[in-house]
Amino acid sequence: MNRLVKLFTLLALVVLGLSATLVPTGNKYFEIIKNIEIFTNLYKEVNTYYVDDLDPGKLMKTGIDAMVGSLDPYTNYMSESEIQGYRLYTEGNYNGLGAVSEKMGAYVVITELYEDQPADKAGLKVGDKIVAINGMDAKNRNVEEVNNMLAGVASTDVSLTIERPGTPEPLVIKLTRGEINVPNVPYHGMVSDHVGYINLTIFTNDAGRNVARALKDLKTKDPELKGVILDLRDNGGGLLHEAVNVCNVFIPQGQLVTSTRGKVVEWDRSYHTQNPSVDEDIPLVVLINKRSASASEIVSGVIQDYDRGVLLGQRSYGKGLVQNTMDIGYNSRVKITTAKYYIPSGRCIQSVEYANGEPVSIPDEQRAVFKTKAGRPVLDGGGVKPDVAIDPFAEEPVVKALIKQQLVFDYVTNFALKHPEIAAIEDFRFEDFEDFMKFVADKNFDYETEATAALRKLREKVASEQADVLADIDRLSEKLEQSKQKSLVAYKDLITDLIEKEIAGRYYFQRGKTQMGLRNDVEIKEAVKLLSDSATYASLLKSN
Repeated sequence: MNRLVKLFTLLALVVLGLSATLVPTGNKYFEIIKNIEIFTNLYKEVNTYYVDDLDPGKLMKTGIDAMVGSLDPYTNYMSESEIQGYRLYTEGNYNGLGAVSEKMGAYVVITELYEDQPADKAGLKVGDKIVAINGMDAKNRNVEEVNNMLAGVASTDVSLTIERPGTPEPLVIKLTRGEINVPNVPYHGMVSDHVGYINLTIFTNDAGRNVARALKDLKTKDPELKGVILDLRDNGGGLLHEAVNVCNVFIPQGQLVTSTRGKVVEWDRSYHTQNPSVDEDIPLVVLINKRSASASEIVSGVIQDYDRGVLLGQRSYGKGLVQNTMDIGYNSRVKITTAKYYIPSGRCIQSVEYANGEPVSIPDEQRAVFKTKAGRPVLDGGGVKPDVAIDPFAEEPVVKALIKQQLVFDYVTNFALKHPEIAAIEDFRFEDFEDFMKFVADKNFDYETEATAALRKLREKVASEQADVLADIDRLSEKLEQSKQKSLVAYKDLITDLIEKEIAGRYYFQRGKTQMGLRNDVEIKEAVKLLSDSATYASLLKSN
């Protein structure tokens, strides 16, 4: 109780301090002071008299999250325990083990390892279930709680108790935490005769330098290089200055990349390329999808605005907001949206409507029209629209259900137990689809399509109707169930691609998964086709 009294006294002093400094400047500040006082009194009364014991920190975080959550999806409070994730997103490094995990059932399970990082060196494997950390039970803990328990200063030790598929007894593995560096260009190489490929996964430090190095390496290895594919699919963004640096690889020095405008005019900025480009002429195709966001949209939008390359894929996410992160004490920070960014055509690609934290698609006719350097019309207000639209990765119910129920992941875990090694990525083929189907059947795999869902609802509505009506519905349901079983075969190629990528990741890490994915990638094939057709490529960059 003494601690709470001191806390409320401190809050009261803060209020009085604000009163002394802010009241003279206007009525708006009086409202701020009044509401802080109300909040302080409420916080005190709830902590003092609520029937159950409360965690003051947790209660306060709930209030803070609700406050910033009412603004936009990107204004966030970051507690001390969440700073590690922020460092990974902005810097590409953090102190930890070098593993990605996901909650599966009652435990958190390792789903990806970074090559030559502490977890990999200590012998952890994808599929390992974390049951205890330093002797503390990890059951029913979420990923954030487990990551908090694993976090620590570099060079310190942590002991994991894990359950490994195929191993009857739990294993205790001791690891030494290290400074983890996640590569932002995990793979680059040739995807066809004289067509290169660069995969950029996140805009962390040195992203521009690494893209430049990859392009130079491709040109050195193939002096006849006639085109490059820059893959920004699923790239959620990162550092603004690295977006500028990536643009600078392909566009000249001194060109406007983006400008930011917000409430604090003194903070408005314009960002230009600072260095000589690597190549301003080589044909370029940029791949984007609905998960390409923020810095990815700056780069793709700039390439489009300057008619420097062709965008291929699906409309991007639509995040045109700038955040600044401010220290608010006790190693906590708040990330606040302070401005919107605008690309060279003058458009802002920020989505203007949200539902459940996700952007809502705005019809083209409701979006303002701008012009590229060559006079091509482009739109604002909801992401970057590709020059060549490709139907998205097949989101068929059977495939989504396999992923959601982690059946591909579990199957590959069993596969890895039986196969200590596989052939090189170039030579490996997964050819035992029947075995996968048997595995799925043994797991009682089931899912609901739109048709079966509609039929289920119809049956509920007519439950009191005549028996023959219900019988007809049941017969139709049976046919749909039979059709569902055939879906695995119908989408064999797509499912096989998922299995092969998961297998490649187990043996050859992130680089292998990316390289394997290129083999059957429809969008890569379309990009190669486009780069091989110079007339079509040029026509896409001209004003109609």
